[in-house]
Amino acid sequence: MGEVCEKFQYGSSTKSLDEGAVPVLRMGNIQNGKIVWDKLKYSNNREENEKFLLKKNNILFNRTNSAELVGKTAIFKEDIIAIFAGYLIRIELDRKVLNADYLNFYLNSREIRNYGFSVMCSSVNQANINASKLKAYKIRIPSIIKQDQIAQELLIYQDMLIELNLSYCNKKDSLEELKKSILQKAFTGELTQKDAVL
Repeated sequence: MGEVCEKFQYGSSTKSLDEGAVPVLRMGNIQNGKIVWDKLKYSNNREENEKFLLKKNNILFNRTNSAELVGKTAIFKEDIIAIFAGYLIRIELDRKVLNADYLNFYLNSREIRNYGFSVMCSSVNQANINASKLKAYKIRIPSIIKQDQIAQELLIYQDMLIELNLSYCNKKDSLEELKKSILQKAFTGELTQKDAVL
């Protein structure tokens, strides 16, 4: 990766604030390959905000976390001013060589996550993959046209999985409510044969 990516940068080490001008993305904001905009902290430091300002299609790599979460990544796509914290590494790409979505999916693949587990340094309740090790990751690089096609297909599948998961969660909630209703009727003596069949 060190040969095909333009820059690997550690994030801000300054303590974030509960309120402020600019959101600071931290390791908890990286979920399932995407950025989650909740439990945010903020920065009012102008110099830091300029130095760590995120650009569209930057990849954020979680360099320090629990062993099962270290190495997860997300792609920054929003038109929002934001910076990133020190437990993350920003990867800047050469867009002529790499598709950002392709790289994000690739880094989150089972093969690459397993490789990360094999090279990470572990201590009590924490693991780390530094920038030097990240640069040494091997990556398959088809033509940019092929990368675009692969990324587009994976984005479609990702959206389908999100919809299926949402549908499943909604049905699960409905079934849970139905179960509670039947149990309530059973305990109060209101349960009919029709309710029991449901």
